[in-house]
Amino acid sequence: MQKRTKKPGKKQKQRQHQAPATRTPKPKTQNLKPKTHHPKANLFGFHAVHEAWLNEDRHIKTLYATEAGLKTFDDILPKAKHLQRPTPTILEKDELEKCLPPGAVHQGLALIASDLPEISVQDFIIKAQNTPATLVMLDQVTDPHNIGAILRSACVLGLDGMIMQRKHSPLPDGVLAKTACGAVEHIPIAYETNLNRTLEDLKAAGFFIYGLDERGEDIETITRLPDKKVLVMGAEGPGLRRLVKENCDTLLRLPASGPISSLNVSNAAAVAFYALRHR
Repeated sequence: MQKRTKKPGKKQKQRQHQAPATRTPKPKTQNLKPKTHHPKANLFGFHAVHEAWLNEDRHIKTLYATEAGLKTFDDILPKAKHLQRPTPTILEKDELEKCLPPGAVHQGLALIASDLPEISVQDFIIKAQNTPATLVMLDQVTDPHNIGAILRSACVLGLDGMIMQRKHSPLPDGVLAKTACGAVEHIPIAYETNLNRTLEDLKAAGFFIYGLDERGEDIETITRLPDKKVLVMGAEGPGLRRLVKENCDTLLRLPASGPISSLNVSNAAAVAFYALRHR
């Protein structure tokens, strides 16, 4: 007995004759303006860029500038004709800010520059063999704004160098260099591993060590200063560490007659530098 085959109904016939549905692919969107990647700058701000641009010890790879920033730099560019300096790379403000730390005050100028030559305390000692020298040592002062301000004061008041501990101290670029307003190009910085051993080396070379401390003698009572000297300054709050303090020959304090008896470390440095220069 043969089985009857079921004839397809109307709906089945319609489905058989319909072509399979196909999805139309969406057109690929193209980025008509390709993104340009600009390497990060390590110096920014008018004064920092200006002084580095003219420093023969700096190799300058790139100068970034906005149109407005370049106008302020027009007079500076020709001053470095004897040096190999790159043609400025013009960027929009938002492009320039992508090359810098968030919130950087750049004034439309930034540089990619080589590091400054590394020096040690022995370089200061050799240079001071036949000439007077005044150095500042920072004991655990790590804020780049404070260090930059101290460098600026040191440059204005004629100091010969700065000493910092290698560990935890910021490098002389970025915010530090911006705050120093170009002083990093003029005041050499020696990064040392052990500040106590460094003080011993300086004393052996004839340097007299002053520590700034609120329990020291009034700086105004000093009438005559040695030709070779170091002023040691501690961090705000903790001040000088015990061993560093013990390695100082004399402790000095700044006179205070107002209701507040202490200064920010960078302001205290400026006052102390002035006092030491005029004794």
